[in-house]
Amino acid sequence: MDKAYNILDLGTSHYEEAWDLQKRLQSQRISGQINDQLILVEHHPVYTLGKNSPKEHLLIEESENISIIQTDRGGDITFHGPGQLVGYPILDLNQYKKSVSWYMRELEQLIIDVLKEYDIIAGRKKGLTGTWVRDKKIGALGVRISKWVTMHGFSLNIDPDLQYYQGIIPCGISGYGVTSMANLLGENVPSMADIKETIVKQFITNFSVYKN
Repeated sequence: MDKAYNILDLGTSHYEEAWDLQKRLQSQRISGQINDQLILVEHHPVYTLGKNSPKEHLLIEESENISIIQTDRGGDITFHGPGQLVGYPILDLNQYKKSVSWYMRELEQLIIDVLKEYDIIAGRKKGLTGTWVRDKKIGALGVRISKWVTMHGFSLNIDPDLQYYQGIIPCGISGYGVTSMANLLGENVPSMADIKETIVKQFITNFSVYKN
């Protein structure tokens, strides 16, 4: 493992617990106490709203089956839940490029490169964030950056219950659907453990090139 990056696999965690951890790690990274981090986690079902998300993009009331949380990240409303892998990089962009747009495009490229390992051809959609397979979104982004240190990050749909997306306008984008690796690969969908390993390797490969 590259010593420049510490990988934290939380397994399955409530959103608030992972959020609190991110805030602590971001503060420690800003003060130089720790190296860059990558948190990997599956969440219990939750809708999270970005700091400027219109409430109208939430189409249901809160229920026992899913939480609704207002966050401090950019982006709009999204879903997290079992079968979706979420990555929270805590990176000091002072050591890469001090550019939010560059960072967002690199997160998209990370997911594109990971999916290519499983023969899924993904890409970007002009004017929209995230990673897409044709007209369906498979990877979402939302970040917060303080003193050029990142938190929040990306999600990749592996085999989540896509019915949850019917309760929101995902990322505030209507007219497009969502998909998952399981939808595209059927019985050949890889395990969560396999995909985590691929993401870690690709993350280190992609970001270490820029690290100074």
